[in-house]
Formats: sequence, C-alpha cells, structure tokens
Amino acid sequence: MRTWKLMEGERQFMIALGVLVVLGLLFLSSASAPLAYERFGNRSTYVLHQLTSGILPGIAAFFCMRKVRTSFLQRAAIPLLVGSVALLVLIFVPGLGEAHQRTRSWLSLGPLTFQPAEIAKLGLILALAAWATVRRPEWFVLTSWWRGLVPFLLVFGTVAGLVAVQPDVGTMSILTAIAIGMAIASGLRWMHLGALVVGVVGVIGALIAAAPYRLARLTVFLHPELDPRGIGYQVNQALLGIGSGGVFGVGLGHSRQKFSFLPEVISDSIFAIIAEEIGFLGSLAFIAVLVWVIALVLRRAMTATDAFERLVLVGIAAWWGSQSIVNIGAIIGLLPLTGLPLPFVSYGGTSMVVALAAAGIVAQVYARDRAGERVRGSWRRN
Repeated sequence: MRTWKLMEGERQFMIALGVLVVLGLLFLSSASAPLAYERFGNRSTYVLHQLTSGILPGIAAFFCMRKVRTSFLQRAAIPLLVGSVALLVLIFVPGLGEAHQRTRSWLSLGPLTFQPAEIAKLGLILALAAWATVRRPEWFVLTSWWRGLVPFLLVFGTVAGLVAVQPDVGTMSILTAIAIGMAIASGLRWMHLGALVVGVVGVIGALIAAAPYRLARLTVFLHPELDPRGIGYQVNQALLGIGSGGVFGVGLGHSRQKFSFLPEVISDSIFAIIAEEIGFLGSLAFIAVLVWVIALVLRRAMTATDAFERLVLVGIAAWWGSQSIVNIGAIIGLLPLTGLPLPFVSYGGTSMVVALAAAGIVAQVYARDRAGERVRGSWRRN
C-alpha cells in the first residue's frame, strides 16, 4: 500500500506537470499567432521557438535532474550559486549584457542569449537549503543572528542585490518570497522574520521611489482610470479582455485583445488572453491545474525526512506559487504590474528550462522514496 501511494504521488506530479506544460503551449500558440504573423509572416514562429528552445531542452534538463541525487546537489549548491552570481555580474560587462525596456537582464554569450536571473532562482534555493542543513543534516533552526540568519541573508542579499541593480524589482520580489518561505521552513523566529520583512520592504520602497516609472505604476495600480492611454493602458486593456471573456469565454483562438491591443501578450499579459478566450470557468480550471502542481510539491515537502530536500521543495513551491500570484494578480488589477512571466505558460526559453529542471528535482525526490521503499520491502522479505 505504501509503495502504491508513492507511485501515485509521482504519477500525479508527472500528469499535473504535463497538463500544465501542454496547456501553456496551447495558450501561447493562440496568443502569439497575430504578433508572429506581423513580425515574421508565420503564425507559429513563437510557439515553435518555445518548443525548440524551452520545452525540449527543458525536458532534457528535467530527466537529467531526475537522475541527480539530492546529496550531490547539496554538495554542489555553493559552486552552483557562485556560477549564478558570476553570470549576473557578466550582465554588466559591455558587449555581453543586453537591455530590454529599462532592464538589463539578458546575457549574450556567442549564440546563446538567456536570463541569468532565472538560473539564479534555482541556484539561490539550493544554496539556502545547503547552508541551512550543512552543519546539521537532519535539521537546522535559524535561531541565531550571527551563525544562522546573517549568513542566510548574505547569500540572499548577494543574489537579490545583483538583480535589483539591473534593475528588476519583479524578480527581486520573487527571490524575496523564496527566501522568506525557506527561512520560515527553517524555523526562523518571528522577530527575525519581522526584521527581514521590514528590511526588504524598505529596499523595494527605495527602488520604487528612485524610478519615476515604478512610482507611476504604483499610482496607476491604485487609480487605473488616471492614465488609460499611457502607463495605465496595459492593465486597462487586460481588464477589458478579461471582462469580454465573461463566464465561458469567446472561444479558444478568438481573442480580440491579442491583435495589437494588449501589450506583452506572449509574456506577462498572457493570462488576460487566457481569460478572454476560455472565460471565468476555464480560467478557474487552469488556475486549479497550477495549484495542483504546487500543492503536490508542498505535500511532498511536508512528508520529507531529509531537511535539505524539504527546504528545496519549499523553495520551489514558493517560487512557482509567488510568481503565479504576482503575474495573475497584476493582470486582474489586484497587484501592481511587474513584468513577470507566468510559470510554464509565458514565452521564454530560459524560464521554461530552469522551471522544468526544478521539476526534475521534485520528481527525483518522489523516485528516490519509491526506490527506498522497494529496498525496505526486499529487506523485510529476506
């Protein structure tokens, strides 16, 4: 019975993840068709690029990470973090870093162009989990300022600081959610948590105040009607598309907003196209699939006996969950716009590959437990 439950957990995760990836490709195909035809004369350009540079390499990364033991990841976590930090630094080297819409977040190395911040998310998760468990593998409680919390913050602050100066406040907020989630799971005292939250809020507030366009985004979030043709255009068009979808939607492929009305239809605005085409009920079903995937990660984290594995799974769930909440919340007008992609759905090769690599770690934990159950069962029979 125990073996069956383990197989069921692994099977559920694989099915849920597969459904989410297929739905993401389907929605991207619909949302990107007009833009692809306008720019390249081929409606399938973006979806084919997502398949060849995101999903297929991501599947390879998934199966590679599924074969790597978490004990090796624990030992390799710090070198992986150092590599992630090096890539973030290279962005600021002239001729290597590329800027897109005020943010210098892309790195070009020969034929490869990618976002190091996406790699840094997974690197941060592994490094924080390794630091919290390296001295006491069975568990580690961050109750000490100098031996626990301060080094934890130094690791987080190095990565978040390099992302902040790009500047990319949206990704910094996700890194913060990851760090807070993992710190709580490590037994962080509420007093320390309060200090951490106050510090992060202060830094984000300073970044918003330092850039007029970020302050304008916050103002438009509070009052969307103030500048409907300027900085408030995206959120107003998104709400128009969502409202046009109604309960059942206008039909898959029949969105009007994707025809050059809504900006960023293949990235941070894609949920508006989803809601317009499949409606309120369809959107709820899609969100349920997202929640299903994240809940399976959290459920496995709650039953993990290895502290490193538990913290890694908590970090992955915090990453996917917070980014989904921020993306969807911004599009429906509950949060300010940040430009973050929707995990497993929005266009972007780097984000897809890294997310699937992280999913491979989750699958490896399930598979390792199933193998352990077979060994214990064999030992009992003998």
